[in-house]
Amino acid sequence: MKIALLARNANLYSHKRIVEAAEARGHEIEIINTLRVSINISSGRPMLYHRLQHPLEEFDAVIPRIGASVTAYGLAVLRQFEVMGIYPMNESVAIGRSRDKLRCMQLLARKGIGLPSTAYTNDPKQAEDVIKLVGGPPVVIKLIEGTQGIGVVLGETMQSAKSVIEAFQGAKVNILVQEYVKAGGMDIRALVIGEKVVAAMKRQGPPGEFRSNLHRGGHASAIKITPQERATAVRAAKTLGLNVCGVDMLRSEHGPMVMELNSSPGIEGLENASGKDVASLMIEFLERNAKPNKTRTRGRG
Repeated sequence: MKIALLARNANLYSHKRIVEAAEARGHEIEIINTLRVSINISSGRPMLYHRLQHPLEEFDAVIPRIGASVTAYGLAVLRQFEVMGIYPMNESVAIGRSRDKLRCMQLLARKGIGLPSTAYTNDPKQAEDVIKLVGGPPVVIKLIEGTQGIGVVLGETMQSAKSVIEAFQGAKVNILVQEYVKAGGMDIRALVIGEKVVAAMKRQGPPGEFRSNLHRGGHASAIKITPQERATAVRAAKTLGLNVCGVDMLRSEHGPMVMELNSSPGIEGLENASGKDVASLMIEFLERNAKPNKTRTRGRG
């Protein structure tokens, strides 16, 4: 196969490992900077160009590793790959669902998947009512489009939570207010590939930090997840339509609670903690599934 890896930073561990795995299995893979791609929307012959010089059309599959800060443009580029009949590891519609935390929570809740109690409002006058609605304080306040723990704040008292909510709304950014689940700064990331959990890790935040993200100083270690946690991760990925994703969960008295789905999960922590060759498992998924014009979103808005 000839594979396009849509990513901005070729030097990230995850991207280098994906390239190594693809080449080791006999495939040709090219890293394409998302922001250096131009779209030519022509009737009957839609095209993509890299740096306005090289047409991008002879690919069998595309692996989208779209950074959160360029989601809108990255999804436009990925949609064009789909229109051209090139198989995406994750489809643009599914990635868009996962990036919008509110939309993600709405879809998961409809399927009865375990979630922390979550509220959304655009009225700062309702801040105190929203905090009480989710059982706080304390509460967790999140930017709807935040990532890697950025834009996630713990409001420990009514006054501090109200201040944070009012500050975010004053800055005209959209937020969610969530129930605070006591987990000691620990969560689980389960990696789902093709409706199966293939690797998992425990992430533990540093002392005094309620966020467990590795980018914020968290530590990854091996963990054996329960059948219920495994089933929850698979159901969550399927609900959003993601073929490959990291599902972040907390252990609670009521069972696993899904916090977030990451459509471009980092694989360094997972590989080190689980001992699994995650990059090769991703490429194997493409080998089994990549076919021309095999995408649910081809030709649809």
